[in-house]
Amino acid sequence: MTLEALNAKIVACRKCPRLVEWREAVARAKRKAYQDWDYWGRPVPGFGDPAAPVLAVGLAPGAHGSNRTGRQFTGDASGNFLFPALFRAGFASQPESTSRHDGLTLTGLYITASGRCAPPGNKPTTEELDNCQPFLERELELLQPKVIVVLGRVAFERILRIFKTPNLRNKFAHGAVFKLDTGHWLLCSYHPSQQNTLTGKLTVEMFDAIWQKARQLLDGS
Repeated sequence: MTLEALNAKIVACRKCPRLVEWREAVARAKRKAYQDWDYWGRPVPGFGDPAAPVLAVGLAPGAHGSNRTGRQFTGDASGNFLFPALFRAGFASQPESTSRHDGLTLTGLYITASGRCAPPGNKPTTEELDNCQPFLERELELLQPKVIVVLGRVAFERILRIFKTPNLRNKFAHGAVFKLDTGHWLLCSYHPSQQNTLTGKLTVEMFDAIWQKARQLLDGS
């Protein structure tokens, strides 16, 4: 299976009734500021460099962000914090991501998520994440990344489940780095959610350090 075929399968998924109902209801109702948008309203596939040595894993699409634009971290506050950092680190061709057609390209990086549909309250259930896990497993198989950057605890725990490393479960911390038995580097970051960035839990400097560390791990330093 290619990434293109996998992404087509992701977009067509209707396995979780609660999420299907929610994402489509949001897409119909829309937010007042986006009444002119044709909302995506489907599962959101990963995107980026198909030869990427770095894989970034987030939580799930935002109701009026990725669920609207159809691209990971695009169109909401999290993306407004993420993409400038990726641009500064040389992973992104531009510092903003507004739509699937804005010309943004990623080099050396592929972005995906633990859950592919916008969940009510930004909280997918364990069962819903389990339903999505095979998609993430296949992305890992196809990409064979050297470094996995987990954006938040949910993504961290999902990667631990895939690689069967429960001994690390209580060791999530911003900036923590682990070498998995498989040879992958696992690099932890707080999620760039508005809740974290506006409160100062995650600062620009802290986030830049994550992507600098990812570069160092690639370089073997």
